[in-house]
Amino acid sequence: MRIPLIAGNWKMYKNHLEAVELVSELHPLVSGLAGIEIAVCPPFTALADVSRLLGDLRSPVKLGAQDVYPAAEGAFTGEISPGMLKALGVEYVIVGHSERREILKESDSFVAEKVKAVLDAGMKPILCVGETDTEREAGKALSKVEGQLEAALASLSREEMGLTVIAYEPIWAIGTGKTATPEDAQEMNGFIRGWLEGRFGAEVAGSTRILYGGSVKPDNAAELMAMPDVDGALVGGASLQAKDFAAIARSVS
Repeated sequence: MRIPLIAGNWKMYKNHLEAVELVSELHPLVSGLAGIEIAVCPPFTALADVSRLLGDLRSPVKLGAQDVYPAAEGAFTGEISPGMLKALGVEYVIVGHSERREILKESDSFVAEKVKAVLDAGMKPILCVGETDTEREAGKALSKVEGQLEAALASLSREEMGLTVIAYEPIWAIGTGKTATPEDAQEMNGFIRGWLEGRFGAEVAGSTRILYGGSVKPDNAAELMAMPDVDGALVGGASLQAKDFAAIARSVS
C-alpha cells in the first residue's frame, strides 16, 4: 500500500524565525492525521531551527530540503552536501525541480548525480519531472518526461528505486494558477508508473509514490488525489499558509 505524501516546497520564502512560526502553527493542525506522511522543505537557512523544533514537538512532520550538491565535501562555494543535510535530520530532498532546470540550467545528468548522492547518504530523493506548455502543445509531454526519467533513474537498483519519490510537475502549472485536470495528472502519472514497471518490474512500480505538483490548493486537492496513480502532492504556495497546507493534508488523510 502506498502511503500518500504531502510535501511543502517553501522555495525562497520564510526566514528562520518565520519558518519556526509556520511549523509551530502547522503542528497541531496535522498531528492527528492518520494514513498520510507530511513533509516541509524550508530554505537551507531555516533547516536547523525547523529540525530542532520538530524534534522538540515530537512532530510527525518530516523534514525535507529543496536541493543538494552531489559531493561529500570540497571547494564548492555556496553549496550544501548530502552529509550536511543528513546531520540535520533531513529525510527528503527535492531534486530536479523545474526552476533549477530552467533558470539555473541544471542538466539531466547533473540531476541524476543528485539522485544518487541523496540515496547514498541515506535520504530519499523527490525527483521532479514535467513539461513546458510549448512541449505539451507540440505533443511532446510524454517523451520529455520519459527522457527525464531515463536519465535520472535508469541506473538505480530496484532497492534504490524503492526509496525514491517522483513528482510530476507540469511547468506550465507552477505558480501560474493553472492546474492540470485530474485526468491530465492521472494520464502522466499512469505513464510514469508504466515506465517504472518496464524498467524495474511490477512490484517496484506498484510501491513507488508518484506525486502531482502545480498550483495544488485546498479546493482542488481531493479531486487530484482521488486519481489512482496520484499518491500525494508537492505543494508550493499553499504550503506557506499553515491552514491551507493542513487542509490539503486533511483532504488526503
